[in-house]
Parts: sequence; structure tokens; C-alpha cells
Amino acid sequence: MKNIRKIRNIGISAHIDSGKTTLSERILYYSGRIHRIQEVHGASVDSGATMDFMDLERERGITIASAATQVDWGKNTINIIDTPGHVDFTVEVERSLRVLDGAIMVLCAVGGVQSQSVTVDRQMKRYRVPRIAFINKMDRTGADPERVCQDLAEKLGLNVVPIQLPIGAGETFVGVIDLVANEAVTFEGAKGEDVIRGPIPAEYQEAAKEAREEMFDSLSMFNDDMMELLMADEEVGIEMIQDTIRDATINRDIVPMMMGSAFKNMGVQPIIDAVCTYLPSPVDRISFARDHDNEGAETPMSCDPDAPLVAMAFKIVDESFGQLSYTRIYQGRMEKGKRYRNARTNGMLRIGRIVRMHANDREDVVDAGPGDIVALVAVDCASGDTICGSGVNYSLESIFVAEPVISLAISPETSADQDRMGKALNRFMKEDPTFRVRTDPESGQTVIAGMGELHLDVYIQRMRREFKATVTVGAPNVSYREAPTKESKFNYRHKKQTGGSGQFAHVVGRMLPLDAEAEDPYEFEDNVSGGRIPREYIPAVSKGFVAAMEKGPLAGYPIVGCKMALDDGSYHNVDSSEMAFRTAGKAAFREAFNKSKPCLQEPLMLVEVETPADHQGPLVGDLNSRRGMILSTEARESYTVIRAEVPLANMFGYATVIRSLSKGMATFTMEMAHYARVPAKIAEEIIETRREAQAKK
Repeated sequence: MKNIRKIRNIGISAHIDSGKTTLSERILYYSGRIHRIQEVHGASVDSGATMDFMDLERERGITIASAATQVDWGKNTINIIDTPGHVDFTVEVERSLRVLDGAIMVLCAVGGVQSQSVTVDRQMKRYRVPRIAFINKMDRTGADPERVCQDLAEKLGLNVVPIQLPIGAGETFVGVIDLVANEAVTFEGAKGEDVIRGPIPAEYQEAAKEAREEMFDSLSMFNDDMMELLMADEEVGIEMIQDTIRDATINRDIVPMMMGSAFKNMGVQPIIDAVCTYLPSPVDRISFARDHDNEGAETPMSCDPDAPLVAMAFKIVDESFGQLSYTRIYQGRMEKGKRYRNARTNGMLRIGRIVRMHANDREDVVDAGPGDIVALVAVDCASGDTICGSGVNYSLESIFVAEPVISLAISPETSADQDRMGKALNRFMKEDPTFRVRTDPESGQTVIAGMGELHLDVYIQRMRREFKATVTVGAPNVSYREAPTKESKFNYRHKKQTGGSGQFAHVVGRMLPLDAEAEDPYEFEDNVSGGRIPREYIPAVSKGFVAAMEKGPLAGYPIVGCKMALDDGSYHNVDSSEMAFRTAGKAAFREAFNKSKPCLQEPLMLVEVETPADHQGPLVGDLNSRRGMILSTEARESYTVIRAEVPLANMFGYATVIRSLSKGMATFTMEMAHYARVPAKIAEEIIETRREAQAKK
């Protein structure tokens, strides 16, 4: 077993095209994992980054699925997960960050904090992941690390501490100044493999001195001994600086900032050193599990290999030879050939084969200990399952899964295609919790739903290529929602007598609209006292409320934004049952919802457009014509960034329009912002269209 303190589990996350996969490729090369650097956008047939091993990833030059690998750096072992940047594949980032101990947040030196940088930041905060910020693409014209640092502080609220300064910028960028060691670092050799450390050039000495003093000012807030040395005007040792940065980073008090150009092979080795020096080992991050033998109490896990096993299967990939379950070990040791318990199903799992993943290649291992990330072959479990050894009944915090915002109807051309399509959809649903499939009860059509046009397009392409299923794709549909707008009351009595014991349930309460910022679409408040309704029937009332939310009365869309307060009621000693109270809850919900002035809600997308300044006018005008609200326009050196909120319904086919309006020079990204009320006139049209479509069926 390896020394657990020498293990680092890190993810590389960022906005699209910030250079995550290029950075991963350089880390693999410098650590000796690969012997030839491949580029994301390669010209040859077999080109494409090592971590982008799917055909679609290589063709499009994007990361679709997160890929794992392991490298050795000195005495340290680093498990790396390269994650997608497109928000359509956000679940890949969610489940990776859920099991990682630290992360490198990559930012473009020109673009700075972009729309999906905000999403990545939110995900890192959700799972309390310490990070290092790496400003990439310092060789690009317009590179401005100071502005990126300011963006991180203002837009993300991070306490950024630069521990490097650039030597030059844009075409003149040649290396960095290490403020911790107080020396210049440059990179020589055909692939930048020779790291040269030397004195700081004379023209940068004053700037380096000021930057180092600012670094000390920031770090001394977290170390009293350092503050005393600084006040006494004494030298602070490198070891104290590194220990202070490490402690403050692990506690998420600071974000150390570094810089370089992965594509030009500059600044990569120092970031690997920083991962080993400043980011936590599995021992430094305390993970908690729910102990079901102790009323679900939060219990800290130890990194003891001799303790009972606790592991999480965080990602599932269905392959021809069986399911591949990516698993993080938190405590204990998992051994090949042994049996362990699935905490969710309570069933036993036999571990037949354990492999260590290197992108799409695998290496067999006989066991795995605390901090290891491995894959289990042909083990039947689901994403998010906790695997336990004997003697413990734990479950780990699950992975956050966003709701789909777009759907498409698909239909197979032949009966053979029907079978292939069914196999493909079952596999995709198992692998990706944000990909949903349902059958429309009225039309009988198969409807797939996901996070965006790109998300669904990738799955349709995979269906056609990997499963040889020929399918016809309908027009995309927006996932609208229905919601109450004012408080309403209900007083519903369910009474049914059919001979023998009947059904009786009486519920009284209120429906209240939830704030738009509320995380959950439904809340339940139990205000019943004095035994007016027996305690065992109250959960059944809530189940009735939830069942009624599946289909709203306006246009048949799901209902969100409801807080249901159960205040009073009554029951019958003989005729009352859970079923009766569930039925009463369902009917009471409908009664209250119809009185709450319900409205239709639509998903608003945060759209970020980068365009040369001379195309700004037509693009802003086009976004306005799509019912968009311009949030900001920011002029940078050679281009303008437009941020707007636009209804998803008006964004279909936007990629073609933006190319036309900007002569192919503008780019855009889009992610879900929030749901908002549809204007009354448009809501009427949507409801009428929906009713006409249902009438035809």
C-alpha cells in the first residue's frame, strides 16, 4: 500500500477552451505517463488528446466524458480527472468533484472569469474542494493576469493570493517568477522539459519585491509566527511560507494563483509541484458518512486501510464486456475476489476484477486502499452507491443532479432500430443521471430530455454510431413548468363508501409560492397538533401533494415552487388509511393550485457572446429580438463580451445565426440560469398550442 499522505486526487475544471485537456496532456508527458504529446485539435487521423479518447471528442475537439488517470511525480502519486467544460455535461464535473480532494481551476489569461467559470466555482464550493487557480494561455495577445485576479475576487468572491508573477505577456511571455522561492523560472528544451531556475531579471526585481510583500501580507493573516517575523523585519523561511499556503488552501481561506501556457510548454511543472505541496492528501480532507445504525448520524471516516471498507461508485460506464464502475475508496481496503454490501440495495457485490484507469486503457490491480480511485468490472451498482465492508452501515452524501431543460421526440425507422435504440437509451440513462427518457402517454413517442442541444446531439450521434440505430429526430421542446403565484387555502374531505370499510380523510392547510431562489421545487410543513391526524398518515398526505405536482392543469407541465402547509384535518377510526390520505392530499393540492393564480415558467439561459467590437450592434439587437435581457457588455482589447439572459425557447439554432451576423468571428456559450415567468400573451399561445396538440392526439 502507498503512503496515503503522498496521494493527491485532483480534478482539472474550467470554462470551455481554457486549456484543461492540453494541461492534462502536458502533465502526462512530464510525469512519464506518455512519451508523445498529442494536441486536442490535431490534423492527423489518430491525433487528439490522450484523455479525449472517444471518436466524437476527437472530431469536435471537446471533452464529453470525464477521464481518469494516475501519474507519479517524485514520491507522490496523483490521480487526475479531466472534466468537460461544456455545461451540457455538467454532471461529469459534479460527480468528479464529489470524490476529489483538490482541483486546478484553469482560466484563460484573455477571457478571465467566463460564464462556466462561475458554474465550476459553484460546484467546487458545493463540495468544499480546495483549489489552485492556473491562468493559462499567457502567450496570447491581450493576456492580463491582473484583470483575471480581479475577476476572481469580484465575480467569485475568492481570496486570491498570487504566488507567481509573469515574465512578459503575450508574445514576450518566457516564464514566471516564483515568489515563494524568490527566483525566476524559465523552460527550455524541445518540449519545455528543462526547468531553469535562476536570479530574477533586473527589470522585474522591483515588481517581484512588491508582489512578494503583498503575498506576505495576505499569508500572515493565517499564521501568527509569520506575522511576528514580518513585524520584526526578519526573513521568512520557504518552509513556513509553503506550510502557511498549504494550510490556508486546505481550509479554503485562500486560492493560490499560478500562470503559464500549457500549449507552449511553460509553467506546467510548477503547477504539478504545487499540487503535491499545497493541495490536500486524503488524510487532510475529512469525509463524512451517514451511519444508519445510529439514526443517520454524521460520522467521520478514517483513512485507515484496516478499518471496514467505505467506497463510492461515482460514475458508471456500460461496455460490451460489462459495466465499469469508477469508485473512490474512503476507508478500508477493497480486495479482488471478496464480497461487499451495497448500502442502497442491501445486496452483496462480489468484486471480480479491479482496474486502474489510464484514460481508455486499464491496468489490473489486486486491491485498493484509502484515497485510491479505481474501476470495478462487471459489478452491478448505480452512480452514487455506497459500498460497505462488514461491520458498518454507512451511506455517503449523494451527487447533485440538475433537472433537464430541453427534450426531443425520437422514433426508430425499423423494428430492428427499435431494439438497438432501446439498448442505447438504457445504457445512456444508466451512465448519465441528467439524461432522461420517457414515453409520451398520448402520442406513444419516445421523448429524450437533457441539459442542452449539444448534450442530446451527442447522444443521438452515439446512438447512430455505436449502436447502428437509425432514428428520426423531432423538433426540440422546452421543459416549461407551472407554479403558483399567490397563497391559497384548501379544505378537502375525501369520503367514499362502497360496502364494508370505506375511505375517509380530511385535510386542511395552505399552498404558498416559494422564492425563485429556492433550491427545492417542493417543501412540506407539518403544523398538525393534538393528534387531529395520526402521525403515520401525515407522510401519505405529502406523497399525495408530490404526486399531484407531476402534471399541472394549465398545460400538463410539472409543477414547481410550492410550499404545502398542513394545518389541520380529521380522521375516522375504521375508514381512514394511508391510501385515503394520499388521495385526499392529491385532490387538495389540485384545489389549492387552481385558486393560486398559476403561471407558466420557462428556463432562462445565461448567454455569453464574445465578438469583435464592430459586430456588437447586430448581435445585441438580435438578442433583444429573442426576448433577451442584456446584463452587461464589456469591452476588452480586441473584442467585446456580451452577457444576456434569453429564454431557451428562442435560442434554438442560434449557432447558425451568430455565425451569419458576425461573419463567423463570434463565439457563444450558454448555460441554464433560472426559471422565470412567461409573459401572459406568450403563455396563452403556449397553452393553446399544447391543448390543440393534445386534442389532435
